[in-house]
Amino acid sequence: MSDEKRVDASRRVLLAATCAAGGVAGLATAGAFVSTFQPSERAKAAGAPVEVDIAGMAPGEMRTVEWRGKPVWILKRSQEMVAALPKHDGELADPLSKRNPDELTPPYARNEHRSIKPDVFVAVGICTHLGCSPSTKLSPGAQPSLPADWPGGFLCPCHGSTFDLAGRVFKNKPAPDNLQVPRYMFAGDTKIIIGKDEKGEA
Repeated sequence: MSDEKRVDASRRVLLAATCAAGGVAGLATAGAFVSTFQPSERAKAAGAPVEVDIAGMAPGEMRTVEWRGKPVWILKRSQEMVAALPKHDGELADPLSKRNPDELTPPYARNEHRSIKPDVFVAVGICTHLGCSPSTKLSPGAQPSLPADWPGGFLCPCHGSTFDLAGRVFKNKPAPDNLQVPRYMFAGDTKIIIGKDEKGEA
C-alpha cells in the first residue's frame, strides 16, 4: 500500500470519528434543549400545571398525583358510583357546593357529581378541617368508624370527617366544607391538566 493510500485511510477514520463525536454532542444538546420545555420540579412546586394520562384506569380505580405540594386525587367512578351520588343529598352539609364556590369549586364542577365528566372526579386530597389527608373508603357498607349505610367515599382519620364520592362533606362533622376541586381541564379523552383550565392557570 502506498503512503498516499495510508494517509487517505487515516483521514477517513479521523473524519468518521469527528462526525460521530459531533453527532453525539448534537443529540445531547438537542435533548437538553427539549427538556427545557418540561416544567422543573421547582416550577411544579410553585404551581405549574401537571398533565396526567388516565388511559387504562378501571372503574373504581383512584390515582394520586402531586400539584403545588398537595395530593390530588383522580377517581374513575363506576356507573354505580355515579348513580348513587344523589341518593344521600339529605345527609350532606353542602350538596350543591354553594359554600365558598370561588375557592373550592370551579363553575364547571358546581353540579351533583362535582366534575366535568360524571365518571372522572378530581379533588385535592386534604381535609377542609385541619389539613389531614383523608383515607379512601370507596366500598359501600358497614366498616370500622363508618355507619352501616355508608355509601362509599373518604374518611379523615384525624377527627372523623366523612366525604362522599364527590368530595362533599356529611353533616355534623368537623370539616366545614367540601373537598377542594382544583382548576383542571381535559386535553383529549384521556389526558387531564391539573392547575389549568380554559380561563388560564390557577
